[in-house]
Amino acid sequence: MKKIAVFAMVLVLAGCAGVGNESLRSESEATVSTKIVEGKTTKDQVKELFGSPTKTEFTDGGLEIWRYEFSKVSADAVDFIPIVNLFGSSASGKKKELVVMFDSSNVVKRYSMSVSDVSQKTGLFNN
Repeated sequence: MKKIAVFAMVLVLAGCAGVGNESLRSESEATVSTKIVEGKTTKDQVKELFGSPTKTEFTDGGLEIWRYEFSKVSADAVDFIPIVNLFGSSASGKKKELVVMFDSSNVVKRYSMSVSDVSQKTGLFNN
């Protein structure tokens, strides 16, 4: 019984990791659309909602672009199979990215929120 409890605890604790801007963890395209309004939401309001951006860029025309990223991945079942896990590992999950472009008045000109599947494989599972 003790071995089963330890194994279950290892599965739970080793299972997942989140990296990036934590404010995006619970966001979706729908929730972001209620918080950001093109032509109305200011740079200060975006910063208050989502914190500092992961990355800042500028267009050729001088407009500022803020990028927010968050990824959450979990170890795949193959990582917990004895012997097999010695030859490689894999993890999969979701990546969220919010891109916000501001006009010259520091108001949101355009924005985009996307959620995509991500996976990482190492060793023999690299295919």
